[in-house]
Amino acid sequence: MPELPEVETTVRGLARFLEGEEITRVTLNRADLRRPFPQDLVQVMTGARVTSLGRRAKYGLIHTDRDQTLVFHLGMSGRWRIDPEAPDKHDHLIMETSDHRFALCDPRRFGSVDLVTTPGLESWPTFAALGPEPLGPGLTAAHLKSALVGRKQAIKLCLLDQRIVAGLGNIYVCEALFRAGIHPRKPGGKVSRPALERLVPYIREVLNQSIGDGGSTLRDYAAPTGELGYFATRFDVYGREGEPCRRDDGGTIRRINQGGRSTWFCPKCQR
Repeated sequence: MPELPEVETTVRGLARFLEGEEITRVTLNRADLRRPFPQDLVQVMTGARVTSLGRRAKYGLIHTDRDQTLVFHLGMSGRWRIDPEAPDKHDHLIMETSDHRFALCDPRRFGSVDLVTTPGLESWPTFAALGPEPLGPGLTAAHLKSALVGRKQAIKLCLLDQRIVAGLGNIYVCEALFRAGIHPRKPGGKVSRPALERLVPYIREVLNQSIGDGGSTLRDYAAPTGELGYFATRFDVYGREGEPCRRDDGGTIRRINQGGRSTWFCPKCQR
């Protein structure tokens, strides 16, 4: 599933070609993805000018001059294709400007597209329930300490709770916990303030590195221009079960299951 860096990479790629442009044509090749497309999507977006693009958690935002924002989620396998050489049977939404064609390709159809009034974005129920952005000023050790008070749930699962931190996914939580030296099974309420002070900068570091690398290309993901992300070459623990810890501490990377997802960690240096 595309995570925060992949969505950020997608948004930045789209912005290079879409920001400031008028959408001249919108085509829907089916009625739905994970849920139906908005009924007025074609009417609202045709003729609208894109004022800016952004991201909230794992959602991409396309703001228009009609005080409407197209909110997209890439689901499990979705990606935008810019000026594709040939149509794809999974190109379910197509938007065109005078110079470019943008196709939302989603083979598994777990993605979504919504229209939300721009002034009401923060109060939109999906966003209202989210915690602070991990790259924003709202994510602090103090915030985490407060949110984790009394939590018996493992810190790994707490960090995947979008109400605590918005947009963190499995790959980057595993990597950040490794860098901070925190065991993924440790109860959230028992993680010390000094450990959280270490963790917050590492969360930002691993996300920023991945964004700089164009994301992690796993399975179907690619940037809108077709470029593949290469952050996967930096993984310290994710997917490295049985391999030696990169810290040369004699540890071996283990994989366990938490909340139905795999977790990778070094039992020697994460405590």
